[in-house]
Amino acid sequence: MDFSKKNERDMTQGPVWQHIIFFALPLLLGNIFQQLYNTVDNWVVGNWVGKQALAATGSSAPIIFSLIGFFAGLATGAGVIISQYYGAKNDKKVSETVQTTIVMILFLSIVISLAGVLLTPLMLKAMNTPENVLKEGETYLRIYFAGASGLLLYNAGSGILRAVGDSRRPLYFLIFTAILNTVLDLVFVIVFKWGIAGAAYATIISQGLSAILVLITLTRTKASYRILWKKLSFSPFIFRQILAVGLPAAIQQLLTAVSNVFVQAYINNFGEDVMAGWSAYRNIDMFMLLPMMSVSLAGTTFTGQNTGAGNLKRVKEGVRTTLALAEMITVALLIFLFIFASNLVHLFSKDQAVISQGTMLLRLLSPFYVACVVNQIFAGILRGAGDAKAPMFIMLASFVLFRQLYLAIVSRLSSSLIPIALGYPAGWVACSIGMFVYYKAGRWKKLMFNNSYSS
Repeated sequence: MDFSKKNERDMTQGPVWQHIIFFALPLLLGNIFQQLYNTVDNWVVGNWVGKQALAATGSSAPIIFSLIGFFAGLATGAGVIISQYYGAKNDKKVSETVQTTIVMILFLSIVISLAGVLLTPLMLKAMNTPENVLKEGETYLRIYFAGASGLLLYNAGSGILRAVGDSRRPLYFLIFTAILNTVLDLVFVIVFKWGIAGAAYATIISQGLSAILVLITLTRTKASYRILWKKLSFSPFIFRQILAVGLPAAIQQLLTAVSNVFVQAYINNFGEDVMAGWSAYRNIDMFMLLPMMSVSLAGTTFTGQNTGAGNLKRVKEGVRTTLALAEMITVALLIFLFIFASNLVHLFSKDQAVISQGTMLLRLLSPFYVACVVNQIFAGILRGAGDAKAPMFIMLASFVLFRQLYLAIVSRLSSSLIPIALGYPAGWVACSIGMFVYYKAGRWKKLMFNNSYSS
């Protein structure tokens, strides 16, 4: 018996708020558990290896997000196309898109592993990584990239499931493998004394298993999104559709992450205490971003399905619902964060200098999350409607050009950490203004009906 249908969610009918909430909740939990991979690595190495290892994993994070983010953007494009064909009830095109996506990701998994392993020393040196952190950073990154195919295949497979409204099964797989990652971290680092390499091995083993689980699910289903391994095919037409949505998102994520690499380079100039404090802040920062990102992804799937069904009124209702929900969650988390900031940083390091720097950064930057919600929600909605270029240009202008210009000017006017750190939220605010103005202009609506997804 095939249980696929009970996991699917047709968002073209029924209460909008119910679809958004019940789709976003398991997605949020899944994102939290996925983020736990990196967070547990930092927690273990920060407490049992030392602050240099914590600085190394923190310095490695922007590089990981640079290359991984590019391919995640392509997977987003595939998910949007699948959701649109699914909303139009076009099973043949859903299947074609799934097969093309798997072929694409298998090829790109090889590319990212080779590029990551070969370019690791060059990338770390480009960020002005201190010599006492460089060796451990190289070890962590090379192992991570060698096993990056697990992360890419899981994200592609779970993206296919989310496109048809199934955000529950990817969650179950992540809960299991995140727990496994924690156990392996403790065993490899504390028991086997493998240091930072143990944390990296624990991550790639767990991510590899999550990929296997999601691929088995897609292989066994009888639905239109089944992977047909013996009939894997590559459709140039579908590939062009994926690129039309995914490539702008991929370029945006890559260049934004590269911009963050340059931010990390500025942070590295302040020494290992600030680097470790920044690493702790960034780990907590990622958890703060997860709720708005999860609601945004729910909005992308919702918009994609209703774009396929040609329902503009329902898309607009989805915008209001996702924006209100994301802001309410973010404000509630801000209150918690302000109260327990030092306690949260203490989880990653017992060093008082690190705790002081991390706490300061959290309380300084966190109020700007309210502004960040706006750009995340509108970017998700626009991509779901098939308009991926506008979010790309707006985010690149804000997160790359504006932020780097800001940092270049501020670094020459002040030697303090605070003005440098404010480069992050400055980019968020600029991006949110740009997204809101573009959405209200309404040009994205024309793209909703330029393509037919029903035939």
